[in-house]
Amino acid sequence: MAEQPADKAALVSEIRRRFVAEQLPGKSDKYDSRDVERLQQDDLLVENYLIWRHDVVDDTLKMIDESFQWRKQYAVNDLTESVLPKWLFDTGALYLHGYDKEGYKLFWFRVKCHTKDPKVLSEKKKFVAFWLEHYNRRDHGKPLTVVFDMAETGISQIDLDFVRFIINCFQDYYPNFLTKIVIFEMPWIMNAAFKIVKSWLGPEAVNMLKFTNKNDVQVYINAEYLPPHMGGTDTFKFSYPPLVDDDFQTPLCENGPIASEDENENKEEMEADSKETTDSNEEQSLNPKKVSFVEQISKPEENDKTDSKAKNARKTLTTFKGPLLHISPAEELYFGSKETGEKKCLIVLTNVTKNIVAFKVRTTAPEKYRVKPSNSSCEPGTSLDIVVSLHGGFLASLHDRFLIMAAEMDQASGAGASELAQFWKEVPRNKVMEHRLRCHVVENSKPSTLTLKENSFIPAKTNEDLHLQLTQLLQVNKRLQEQIDCCIWFQQITVVLALLLVAMAAFSFYLLHTQQS
Repeated sequence: MAEQPADKAALVSEIRRRFVAEQLPGKSDKYDSRDVERLQQDDLLVENYLIWRHDVVDDTLKMIDESFQWRKQYAVNDLTESVLPKWLFDTGALYLHGYDKEGYKLFWFRVKCHTKDPKVLSEKKKFVAFWLEHYNRRDHGKPLTVVFDMAETGISQIDLDFVRFIINCFQDYYPNFLTKIVIFEMPWIMNAAFKIVKSWLGPEAVNMLKFTNKNDVQVYINAEYLPPHMGGTDTFKFSYPPLVDDDFQTPLCENGPIASEDENENKEEMEADSKETTDSNEEQSLNPKKVSFVEQISKPEENDKTDSKAKNARKTLTTFKGPLLHISPAEELYFGSKETGEKKCLIVLTNVTKNIVAFKVRTTAPEKYRVKPSNSSCEPGTSLDIVVSLHGGFLASLHDRFLIMAAEMDQASGAGASELAQFWKEVPRNKVMEHRLRCHVVENSKPSTLTLKENSFIPAKTNEDLHLQLTQLLQVNKRLQEQIDCCIWFQQITVVLALLLVAMAAFSFYLLHTQQS
């Protein structure tokens, strides 16, 4: 484990010592032994409690006591899908999906799918605990962003007890687990209710509240992770089973030999690629090696047409410039559809530090992809190619994601398989750089990200891009039409009222004239 600052390490030791001396003797039956064991072994857990209570030891011990008792009461360590009623999942009211602009996981609460019912409140609370614990075990130490989607919400969905429970989970039971609460289109009828909610929050928590509508929600979340009714392009709809939550896992065939039935297929592909490349340039190699990225995109092509594509690629290729690695492409891996058929892409990592950088690649669809190498290291100042290929007959999906994790190693650590495995066990989470890539399926044009057979080429527009833009334009047009209709309606009402006033004035003059006569 990496060294902690002396003062932080001292606080962690003091928390553990006082917990054992003051809390444990009289309350051991109120705690789950697994939580007590984690407290003694997991430095990050203790640090998060300290952060959430501003390094005040007494307040931190109180929070640990309250959260441990709550965890025992709700049997949080034993909450699984099998112990919860299936209807809780079927409602689609709570789920994990997507990321905000800062890379934090989104925890969705679709309020319109929730109905206040005291009879099932206890089960719903366990359901919240299940999701939080599920994510906490999987991505230990990484905070969440909560999204309250209140579109189409009515009075029957107002459940302050349930909202208070969710807030308490982050305030008292899951330390340093919340980044912000994004509230989308809160109805005016809820204003009074949220004044009560704010009274439950401290000043810091109140600052985490972000009230948004369709015009400004993209300040916090990109359109790709927003549903259409929020002005986004994400067509994801939660369904169960299975439990879908963008879980990044280790892909197939990390660094070893290629598995069984696909071995011959892969061998033939590589031989064909090698032959084609040798004919055009004997010095160019298809095997992923540590080479300069500039050299890789600058090698001569077999004809002027391909060279033109390469020039366009150099103009359009984007690179994510992280503190440890520069990653190309920056955002998307382009795969072909069933018709276009391209199954391989290339990711280029460039080490911009003075030390060795260890990296590993994970994906939300490990059964579909091979990634080679997926767990290795990159020397200072060099680049390394990662081959991403679809496995068997699988097709890429817009919902597939890749996660690249990187961390700086000491020069003396070594970069063998055993050293890397030990390094990833010990490296602190806050020392790990993370970057996510999404998949793009090219329907009718030749696939384009850095591929094995040709240099990088990203089309300016694909049919899918144009379709998304057209959809967005239609949505804008619809909103404008609604505004125009509203204006016309107000105009008609104004005209009617004006006519009524004229008629009343004329009638008044008529009565006055009649009386004078």
